[in-house]
Amino acid sequence: MMGVAFTTIVQAQTGLKVETLDRPDNTARNNFYVSNKAPLQQQYFIKLPVTAVKPGGWLKKMLELQRDGLTGHLGEISIWLSREDNAWLHKDGKGKYGWEELPYWLKGYGNIGYMLRDEKMITEAKFWLNAALDNQRENGDFGPLVTRNGKRDLWTNMPMLWCLQSYYEYAKDPRVLALMTKYFRWELSLADDQLLEDYWENSRGGDNIYSVYWLYNRTGESWLLDLATKLHKNTANWTQKNNLPNWHNVNVAQCFREPAQYAMLSRNENDLRATYDNFKLIRDIYGQVPGGLFGADENARKGYDDPRQLVETCGMVEQMTSDQFLLWYTGDTKWAENCEDIAFNTFPAAFMPDYRSLRYLTAPNMVVSDSKNHAPGIDNNGPFLMMNPFSSRCCQHNHAAGWVYYAENSWMATPDNGLAAQLYVEGTVTAQVGNGNSVTIVENTHYPFEESVGFTIRAAKTTAFPLYLRIPEWCKAPVVKVNGKSVTLQASPGGYVKLTNAWKNNDRISLELPMELQLRTWDKNKNSVSINRGPITYSLQIKERYEQKDSKATAIGDSKWQENADPAKWPSFEIYPASQWNYGLLLNEQPLDKTFTVIKKSWPKDNNPFTLGGAPIALKAKGKQIPSWTIDQYGLCGLLPQSPVATTEPVTELTLVPMGAARLRIASFPVVQ
Repeated sequence: MMGVAFTTIVQAQTGLKVETLDRPDNTARNNFYVSNKAPLQQQYFIKLPVTAVKPGGWLKKMLELQRDGLTGHLGEISIWLSREDNAWLHKDGKGKYGWEELPYWLKGYGNIGYMLRDEKMITEAKFWLNAALDNQRENGDFGPLVTRNGKRDLWTNMPMLWCLQSYYEYAKDPRVLALMTKYFRWELSLADDQLLEDYWENSRGGDNIYSVYWLYNRTGESWLLDLATKLHKNTANWTQKNNLPNWHNVNVAQCFREPAQYAMLSRNENDLRATYDNFKLIRDIYGQVPGGLFGADENARKGYDDPRQLVETCGMVEQMTSDQFLLWYTGDTKWAENCEDIAFNTFPAAFMPDYRSLRYLTAPNMVVSDSKNHAPGIDNNGPFLMMNPFSSRCCQHNHAAGWVYYAENSWMATPDNGLAAQLYVEGTVTAQVGNGNSVTIVENTHYPFEESVGFTIRAAKTTAFPLYLRIPEWCKAPVVKVNGKSVTLQASPGGYVKLTNAWKNNDRISLELPMELQLRTWDKNKNSVSINRGPITYSLQIKERYEQKDSKATAIGDSKWQENADPAKWPSFEIYPASQWNYGLLLNEQPLDKTFTVIKKSWPKDNNPFTLGGAPIALKAKGKQIPSWTIDQYGLCGLLPQSPVATTEPVTELTLVPMGAARLRIASFPVVQ
């Protein structure tokens, strides 16, 4: 984790050099894309501009569904996006509506517009961005003038800075650099007892530090690093041993990375280690479940660690974002693995298939999604399981960034002027490499549902550069071919294959990632089990019965909407099980390929594999019903019984589907005798 541990094998094949390694060498500096400037530690991977990647396949479909669904039309619904009495539109920062909601939405909405080249979305994004840029105050502060206990609350500006940074990548508008420079000088002038004092901003100071680094890497002004140190000192202490400053699910997912961010400046191994320790701590106690996250349905609570505990949709987005940051900073494929786990198995299930509504909370074991109050089974009072487009304020807006940030980070630049394929998805990437030539790589794949990934080089001139292919930890025997010829590999799972070549137009690279069935046993959670094939976790297929409801009548208490928002156009849904769900798996100590049968289906015509009808793969298994395992007094899936479970029910054939395609699911199974 802490070094550049190379395991190198070199093969000469018509000028092709093949190496396997844990992560790139970060001693070089990319000539074409902005990365950490000294004295910051150099990154292992470098983010490309927002327009470098053009997703295709299912990921493009997700962005289009968001554009055509809630994300693209939230301005018609959310009171926080209303242009009337909006604090973001006034230089004095005063107005009835103005906090995190607008920039939460804009950081996804704007980036989707840039990525899809959607002029309508770009125009709308620029309206709000111009408001932020034009309304900076003389002292350097900007945005809604929110105060708490007489002190300026800076949290809401942190996501807006990210919006401005993405806009700068897209438009190179110099006003962004000017605003950030003036704002950060103002921040630096604040006394420590006036800086990051409120709960949210105090937890999330790492987001502010990232923006300071971003500006420093473009202007090189050394005082910015003094500000980064000051922000770190005044941010909650995420370096505590065996403890966290707070256990709020979004804060943990968003802020556990702060020490690793600061390690870019401190170069202190203990800071980097603290982030890894935070990740392990929350998962050792509350994350003994599939899906990449942890049970904290608002806050993680002692004793509430069953897979029926939930996580916020905001927490999913923030954890994937943290994973992407940490991949840049550490080069450790662990973070790509976790990002995929959430993206494939947890995030899609938080939405209706058309992305016109979402729910606040989602769990690995979830057999009802309704408008009832399930407290104290969950740490919230209200209809927090409802699929509602009018509801939940934070997630209603913040979910927009999940897929587009994933797409942006599917490819990354490397310090040696190469490219790295990190998160495999159909589409193209266009970037400067090698000696500065621009190349496009076309990627064809149905990953993670299929094992093959193909790449085709499009280049006007022959160009020498390294191409890195990530090898997932679950893949034991990858196969790489260049122009149809196999290359010799001794690739260790959880690393990279580096292909250095003088690449010509129409050169082809293929990567096979054989997917074996794998059983995970959660011994800290009643010896329950989960079944994986590649990066996908499989859950019980439960028939879903949808009941349409009035969105205004079933919204969470603090939700607000515009007067003309039409609940008939934007309905809510409850989801109930229309088949039995209380099954345990029958394993009988047989090899997994004898216990489970893989069923492959045709690719969905609508390009959406994250639905029960569209999932192109399933598993057949055997199990038995457990009559004593029922919905409990809180209206939630009952606590897991201790495995192995004795039951006299007959053996039943079960169908398991990708966990991310199931809005109701059992993904953490008891084992039956």
